[in-house]
Amino acid sequence: MSFHEKSAWIMSVALAMASVFYLRLVAAASAGLGELAPPILPAIIKFTVAMVILAIVGHVIVAIFAPKEADAPLDEREQQIMTRAGNIAGYVLGAGVITSLGIYLFTYDGHLLFYGVFAGLIVSQLAEYLVQILLYRTSW
Repeated sequence: MSFHEKSAWIMSVALAMASVFYLRLVAAASAGLGELAPPILPAIIKFTVAMVILAIVGHVIVAIFAPKEADAPLDEREQQIMTRAGNIAGYVLGAGVITSLGIYLFTYDGHLLFYGVFAGLIVSQLAEYLVQILLYRTSW
């Protein structure tokens, strides 16, 4: 398994864990208000800090066990994998934004728009990492 595939695994797990953490914060705040809570800057900061810490710790652990792999540049196949995964992630992000905007046209709820676009960003990044893993594992 190459370092870049390990990195995709680390980032997908870190993003999933941080997203669940953030979702729980928003759900708790919403339950307390009785409606969808507005975006809370401290919660977004906690989400970001959790992501950064998980990513750094994961990458440091992997780099300790394989320092030469961590420094290796992308080969031709890996460049194609990254390009294809990024392309697919772009479509997922676009679909998430368009869906969020469509929902906004019917609800006029700015908080829901924010969370929809934010969820679209998270899902597109997860899609990118998962497509990378899939392409590393298959001979496409």
